[in-house]
Amino acid sequence: MIKTVSNKILHEDMTYILGKLSDQEKEKISNSRILITGCGGFLGYYFMHFFNTFCRELEIREVIALDNFLTGTRDWLDEMAKGNERIRLYKFDIIKDDPGDIPGMDDVTHVIHAASIASPTFYRIYPLETIDANITGLRKLLDYYSGKDLSGMLFFSSSEIYGDPFPEFIPTSEDYNGNVATMGPRACYDEAKRFGETLCWVFGEKGFPVSIARPFNNYGPGMNINDRRLPADFAKCVMENRDLVMYSDGKPTRTFCYIADAIAGYLKVLLHGKTDVFNIGIDRPEISVLDFAGLFRDNARNIFDYNGDVKFDKPEDAEYMTDNPNRRCPDISKAKKILGYDPGIFVDEGIGRYLEFLKINNGGLL
Repeated sequence: MIKTVSNKILHEDMTYILGKLSDQEKEKISNSRILITGCGGFLGYYFMHFFNTFCRELEIREVIALDNFLTGTRDWLDEMAKGNERIRLYKFDIIKDDPGDIPGMDDVTHVIHAASIASPTFYRIYPLETIDANITGLRKLLDYYSGKDLSGMLFFSSSEIYGDPFPEFIPTSEDYNGNVATMGPRACYDEAKRFGETLCWVFGEKGFPVSIARPFNNYGPGMNINDRRLPADFAKCVMENRDLVMYSDGKPTRTFCYIADAIAGYLKVLLHGKTDVFNIGIDRPEISVLDFAGLFRDNARNIFDYNGDVKFDKPEDAEYMTDNPNRRCPDISKAKKILGYDPGIFVDEGIGRYLEFLKINNGGLL
């Protein structure tokens, strides 16, 4: 193990993720060369720390890490790449650049395509880039690795492909086709992910080993406090000792999946090695956004001596809540049965871990 993880929360989470992998899964990743796009984002943060920490123990030969850094950060990646000769970092635009220009791409055994904007605030600023990363960029990778000796590819879809499910489809299973708006402020993300899944299925029918993960409300360390998603907004308020501001009535409900559980699930999907789709999240508790804010407040009081409270306000963006789903709760029985996926960090503990991480790192990622 490369000893570069100084934050105890991060170190514990890396060990937790490794413990969730079976001996068979560890064998599958042995001697691998991994390509990850979007390495500078929220999910990339945990993937990269995991590979960096255990690359020798798992006998990972090389990690090629790509990002255009449109919304991601690279300072921590630069430090990581300097300390580990098995990690090669490149600024790369999956939409415009040629994968063949990156040395070693033909030797890759596993691909993680995580290059996409996931924050509604930012994908509304960059709608075409969001569409292109999930369609043009994905197609470029599928074409490039067709006919090559690839063991597995992971495409990040989203629980947003379900739209706002009708009550009878909650918890939501993978066979629900969705209730999604094709036109609106969120459509660039939702529909790009849906079409990305179609591309994966078409290539999968030809024998391409691509698996699809549908994330459900991930949060935790690695989520930049300026990300503008709900957990990041609350974390930023805590770090600045301001009231937690809510821009809805607090009634929508979610299940919130801590990042360490999510990454363990995504690795299992990657190592599945054949075309299929899996919900990756946690199925309980389903709580209101107001209750989520209350858990943030209570944990922050214990960890930071925080003296703020929860308040409601009107968003500056008139379309902030347009097409926002009322409920989001996954049926994860398929992932449990086929992949052995078993999330175990519930939301109260997860929020505490996120805030402890931020306290150690003074709010940043380094």
